Formats: sequence, structure tokens, C-alpha cells
Amino acid sequence: MRSPVSCGTFSDSQRARLISGFYTILDDQNDFLVIDKAPGVAVQGDPNAPSVLQLICRDLGLENLFPVHRLDLGTSGLVVAAKTQAANRELSQAFQAHSITKCYLAISGKKPAKKQGWIIGDMEKSRGGSYRLCHSRENPARTVFRSFPLADGRRLFVLRPITGKTHQLRVALKSLGAPIIGDARYGGEAADRMYLHAWRLEFPFGGRLHEYVSPPGSGELFHLPELAPLLREISNDGFWRLGV
Repeated sequence: MRSPVSCGTFSDSQRARLISGFYTILDDQNDFLVIDKAPGVAVQGDPNAPSVLQLICRDLGLENLFPVHRLDLGTSGLVVAAKTQAANRELSQAFQAHSITKCYLAISGKKPAKKQGWIIGDMEKSRGGSYRLCHSRENPARTVFRSFPLADGRRLFVLRPITGKTHQLRVALKSLGAPIIGDARYGGEAADRMYLHAWRLEFPFGGRLHEYVSPPGSGELFHLPELAPLLREISNDGFWRLGV
């Protein structure tokens, strides 16, 4: 389990950031809340600016929040945070037991080595805080995916991470020769944002299944005209689960 994040204090130079929209609350329960995080703000632990959990604590008047999981700084989308230690325990155990269903959207400008299937392998640290995918499978990262053609040679990737390794999806697409657009660390072309979004989230809590969907809200490529009907098609009949 992760330690709680308190509201903390903000310097004058940081306060301008507080008036901007860095998150949207999708569900505010007694024990947890679910938000849609904007790209460019940390879930927690940013020494240079308020994290999204600090902003929520401030805005809702909460003493602290427990970060059950994280998204990378440039990744947008669904995040769940616990309000109590008991909820933190239950949700953290669900993550550890792989009882959480997560689905991400990504866009690449490169043709992948394969268009669908599994990406499995150990991940090890490389230079400068990056990671690389290995052929070994002692404690592997596991991702199932499918991709779909978009205009101008781009591809939409629907990704289901079964494990939760640092940079897992970014490294997975890099290993296919199709880095995410905007992901400079792993060779993606320059763009207005990193095109990785936590689209769907399901988890058990309190004896029932909680389900959330949040379409990407920012980024020029996430508003391509062909994307909305494609996402509707992928959503039909649970196709987005990719058979897992």
C-alpha cells in the first residue's frame, strides 16, 4: 500500500497552476474517488508543482488521499484514490491480485511489428530513468493489445496491461517499433501531448463491481473524426476486453 498524500502548502509561484483544470471528478464515494487526470500533472510526488492528489485535497477540504495506483506525468485518464486506510487496503489488494481491469488508448505514427497479440517480457532499467523489454520471463510485464489503422499512417492501439510495471505500455509499444506519439523518452515523434490515455477502469469494492469510462479530452489526434465511431465499435459487446 502507498502512503497518504496530504494537501500541503503551495508557494506563490505555484498558485497560478491551481486555477487551471488538471482533473475532473467522475465519482466521489465515501471510501474512494475516481478522477480523469489531465496530461502534464503528476498523480503524486512532484517536487516542482502540486500533484493532482494535493489539488483534490485542497479543493475538497480533505486531510489526505491514498494513491492506489499511478499514471505517468504525460498520461491522461482514469485514476482511483482511496479516502480511508481500509479502502486503501481493499483496493491495493485488488490491484495486487490483478482483479482490476484497465484499458488504455494510444496512438503511434509507426507501423508495429505485429498488429495484435501479447507483449510479454521482463523489464529492466536502462539509461536516464528509461526501461527496456527483455526476452527473459522471470517476472514479466504482460500486455495484450489490438491496433487499428487511422489516417496518414497512424494507428490506434487498445491496450490491456495485465501487470502494472513502470512505463509498461510505453516500453511495450517501443518494443514493437511503434513508440507513442509525443513520448520523447522512447522515440515518439514530437506532438502537443503524449498520446496515452487510461480509457476504462473496473474494480471490485464493497461487494460490487465499479465500472468507469472516460474518453480522451485533450490532444488534437484524439479528436480525429474517425476515432469516435471506432471507439464506439470497440466498446460494443465488451470487445475492448480483447478476450481477457
